[in-house]
Amino acid sequence: MIDTHGMMERIGQKARAAARILAAIDGKARNLALARMAEQLLADREALQAANALDLAAAQANGLQPAMIDRLRLTDQGIQAMADGVREVAALPDPVGEITEMKPRPNGMLVGRMRVPLGVIGIIYESRPNVTADAAALCVKSGNAVILRGGSEAIHSNRAIAQRLALGLSAAGLPADAVQFIDTTDRAAVGALLQCDRHVDIIIPRGGKGLIRRVMEESRIPVIKHLDGICHTYVDRYADLEMAEALTFNGKMQRTGVCNATETLLVHQAVAAEFLPRVCRLLSEAGCELRGCDQTRALVGESAPVAPVGAEDYDTEYLDAILAIRVVATLDEALTHIETHSSRHTETIVTRDHPRAMRFLREVDSSAVMVNASTRFNDGFQFGLGAEMGISTDKLHVRGPVGLEGLTCLKYIVLGDGQLRQ
Repeated sequence: MIDTHGMMERIGQKARAAARILAAIDGKARNLALARMAEQLLADREALQAANALDLAAAQANGLQPAMIDRLRLTDQGIQAMADGVREVAALPDPVGEITEMKPRPNGMLVGRMRVPLGVIGIIYESRPNVTADAAALCVKSGNAVILRGGSEAIHSNRAIAQRLALGLSAAGLPADAVQFIDTTDRAAVGALLQCDRHVDIIIPRGGKGLIRRVMEESRIPVIKHLDGICHTYVDRYADLEMAEALTFNGKMQRTGVCNATETLLVHQAVAAEFLPRVCRLLSEAGCELRGCDQTRALVGESAPVAPVGAEDYDTEYLDAILAIRVVATLDEALTHIETHSSRHTETIVTRDHPRAMRFLREVDSSAVMVNASTRFNDGFQFGLGAEMGISTDKLHVRGPVGLEGLTCLKYIVLGDGQLRQ
């Protein structure tokens, strides 16, 4: 029987020692390590695919759904994309060591802030093996050591990728221990990681609600996460309806199984009679199931099938081609609905009225609030971060897409010349 707590203690100690080295070197050295990591992935692509074949065979034997099996598959193109992703992270601006807000005090001291790595980051994730490389690259670039715990369905692939990443670090003269892989499918290892607060600074879960809920309940370590993506598109009375139609369709149907897809459409009653029949017809013809309030159903009529909205629909993240709809009488009613039902992920207003748009931006309490843009834009790459670890709906320590800056924190620095406190 595996001593998971003892194993995690050893992994945590090694990661902590490696994190000190990563934090002390300059960005050029970390970028060189990322280049070597990418080269190692490409050099050993046959070994990666051989390991991946074991996972695919097990997945088929265990009856996993075809979509899940496809997510596991590592093709030549997928390995190339994984290596390219590591190189893209290397090309991003380095946040570590940045000094800001240096202000003189009356006694002559200069007080400012410096951006520094978080330390050791534990990442618990499911399915896609490319997350192993993506997460490790972001952590190394930001000066952090990482402990990776992937899903059991990808154990062989994740192990092989992590080994190549460690080899790349060694080839660049950096400690291979900066990328640690929990090489067991024992679920107890997750619990042990979540209790390893002596060595791990942050936990980031990436996966389904069951995983994230477990992490939230068991972790003694701060967690960066989002649980649900119940996102809203609100079509205001002063909306450009052609724009609103396009934004609604894109927010819901561009990709349905993602956390920033629109799940609820709110429409002001002043434009509902004109807007709802056309947008519902468009969505229905594209295969979207519609569930609406009584007023929505009456206004849409025979334009498209709209089922009665259920008691739980406004609180459901569908991750599918399903949309809940409600007609609201005022902007205040829209804001109240969002406050009551939103998961604090992403909300957008479609309007040509600037004061109403600004009010929406001020009063909606979500990680990203938008005006005249699709909810699908809440994404690290789309926001110019280059890459992301996920999207946080927390308020501490980072909110929204978690890029390189989100994997660092600020500390105060003081430059003095012998000043004494009186």
